[in-house]
Order: sequence, then C-alpha cells, then structure tokens
Amino acid sequence: MKPIYKRILLKLSGEGLMGDKGFGMSAEVIRSLSAQIKEVYDSGVQICLVVGGGNIFRGAREAVNGMNRTVADQLGMLATVMNALALQDALEKQGVPVRVMSGIQIPDVCENYVYRRALRHLEKNRIIIFAGGTGNPYFTTDTGAALRASEMQCDALLKATQVDGVYDSDPRQNADAKRYEAVSYDEVINRQLKVMDTTAVALARENNIPIIVFAQSSEQALADAVSGKGNFTIVKQEV
Repeated sequence: MKPIYKRILLKLSGEGLMGDKGFGMSAEVIRSLSAQIKEVYDSGVQICLVVGGGNIFRGAREAVNGMNRTVADQLGMLATVMNALALQDALEKQGVPVRVMSGIQIPDVCENYVYRRALRHLEKNRIIIFAGGTGNPYFTTDTGAALRASEMQCDALLKATQVDGVYDSDPRQNADAKRYEAVSYDEVINRQLKVMDTTAVALARENNIPIIVFAQSSEQALADAVSGKGNFTIVKQEV
C-alpha cells in the first residue's frame, strides 16, 4: 500500500465491533480490525483511534427514555473505555505498541489524556486510542474524534461506517440514494447529511481536516481508504 496521509485518526463505531452479535464485542471482528490497523501502521502511518460505545451502552437513547442525560453520557463514556481496552489488547497481541488515553480519569486502568504526552506517544511511534470522549457529557464520540484529530494535527479523519460513503438519503432504505464522491463541510451541515454531528463537522472544517467516510466491511477497506483507493466519500472545504 502507498498511504497518502502521514497521521490519521480512525473513528470506529461501537456497533461495528459487534459483528453478528446483538450486543457486546465480537472477538473475530476485533482481531480483523487490529490486523487491518497493523497493516496501515507497518506502512509508516501514525495512527490515533477513537471508538464509540454503542455496542454496550447508548447514552443519548437512554436519556430519551428518562435517564438523567449527564449520568447516561457518563455510562456511555465508560463503555468507550471498555472497547478501547479490548482493541489495545488485540493490537498488542499483533506486536503493536499502544496506549489508551482517557478523557475521564481512571488511572488504574489507563492514562489520563494529556496533550503533550499524547504527542510524545506519536513521536515514539505508538498508536493512541482515545477513550472517554471529551470527558464531558452532551458531546458525542464524533465530536471527541474531531477534537483529538485537531489537537494531534492529523492529516485526515477516517470514519468507518456500515455504508461506503455519504448518501443523500439512507441507501439501506432507498435503492435510488445517490452517493457523493466528494462533498463540502458546508453542504453536509446545511443539508444535514448523516456523516457526523454538526459540531464535529464544524470543528473539522475550522481545522481543515478532511473526513473520509468508508465502509468497514472489507478487510482491505482501511488500507484502501488511507491510500485513496476504493469507494469512499471525502468531506472537505471545496468540491
């Protein structure tokens, strides 16, 4: 592979870790993802990761069902830590140096997020998994991913999803849905396209970080996206 980015942040959904299961984590999916990440790492790309927690707990949904929103989001942040630790273990078994850094303080489990320490990990060619979101309620893991990508000065934010890009409507419900090869940040925000939440897209726009949306299904999907190949949508300033 010939990567076109030197430093990336990969955003994984918690649901993407379930595989065929209805809840929790699939060991097979996590092993496959870690192998794909190692391939990109071995090509010389510096990698940051953010993973959601929707396979374990969805704070926003529980808040709608009556749970206190702050408490629900705190539970969701803890779920992301669980997923991050599972990914760390799988990557370490692949021989890759990894650190988990959390936005909420759990010092007996993982490192607290410290900006300069995170940069030092990247300089030492370690993968960083950012867990615990921003450490604050009312912010999604998408916003956390855009924030960390901005702080770490990443060349691109890659979002792995269940579909191969950004569509004008849900392709799983509309067979005539149109897929965009490229779309501007402003169009995503103005048309409310389902890419990332508005705060995340606006933050990426302010820091001129392209968002690459691709399907997680193929074992070559990540390597292709990092190399500018395959099917994906790029969200950027001008189209």
